[in-house]
Amino acid sequence: DVQPGAVVERGAATRIRASFLLAGPLLARFGSAVMPPPGGDVIGRRRLDPHLDAFRALGATYEFRRDIHIDAPGGLRAGEVFMDEPSVMATENALLAAALTPGDSVIGNAACEPHIQDLARMLCAMGAAIEGIGSNVLRVRGAAELGGCDHTVGPDHIEIGSFMGIAGVTGGEIRIKDTEPDDLRMVRLAFGRLGLHSEFEGRDLLVPGGQDLKVQSDLGDHTCRVQDGPWPAFPADLTSIAVALATQCDGQVLIHEWMFESRMFFVDKLVGMGANILMMDPHRAIVHGPRRLAGARVESPDIRAGMAVLMAALCAEGRSEIGNIRQIDRGYERIDERLRALGARIERVVADPTPAH
Repeated sequence: DVQPGAVVERGAATRIRASFLLAGPLLARFGSAVMPPPGGDVIGRRRLDPHLDAFRALGATYEFRRDIHIDAPGGLRAGEVFMDEPSVMATENALLAAALTPGDSVIGNAACEPHIQDLARMLCAMGAAIEGIGSNVLRVRGAAELGGCDHTVGPDHIEIGSFMGIAGVTGGEIRIKDTEPDDLRMVRLAFGRLGLHSEFEGRDLLVPGGQDLKVQSDLGDHTCRVQDGPWPAFPADLTSIAVALATQCDGQVLIHEWMFESRMFFVDKLVGMGANILMMDPHRAIVHGPRRLAGARVESPDIRAGMAVLMAALCAEGRSEIGNIRQIDRGYERIDERLRALGARIERVVADPTPAH
């Protein structure tokens, strides 16, 4: 029998991908979890296998019916987990499960993005012992119980990168306070190759206004390339932002998003606004800039593509209307209020559905 609290409500789970992060804690605490397939952005196939492989390495079994039934009747046991891909959320799930499993566990080929490091530090403050934070091998000494702690969530490097892009396409100046400089090394490097300069003043990141964005070609005048990958490579969640930024940069750049086969399909919305983008295949797009964009009525297909479209609207001539903005809201809280505070002319309205590109 499934114990109370180990069943995740279907309606809530199917609205967000992160709902599956409840599986690890529920499994460690109750010995079972019934998980509906999670929702989230439609950016390509997003495997749950690394999560389930991790649970199996810690002594659980699972069965996929209408929902995913995961069981460890005798409780989880410490073990060695090796990810077949460095999945961010699967690493987090393995960490959460191992932290509540007494004994020493090892998570190999782990993802090591800043938010995983942040989670690991919080678990340490709650009573777990984790070595290797920031590397791709995590050694976890779990505890039967964890305690409370005071923890400040670290800055979101994806949101910071998005605001950097907004400043770039609009020519505005922005100061982003209390960042984590080490988390932004690759973002600043990649955006710097697109001509967007940024600098630190203490922990504040400053993007000067009025920049002449000129793409830096590779040696031999070869096309500049921005390619994503697991941390510390350029974040996959910023490839859409890089595409929008590149539309306003002087030169040619190849954006290579190899991790998700549907993430780049939003570029037709930018093309409809006047961008010069050639899709080579589902993973690669060549952007020629700068191009003057025109306002349009468009839909937000997912969180990051929605922000890319919003960036385009902010620098386009004329009025734009963006539908399905709940997608943007999922990743950028009160985005309209914050952009108005920066001088943008933007308002949130409730309107009848109208045709969109």
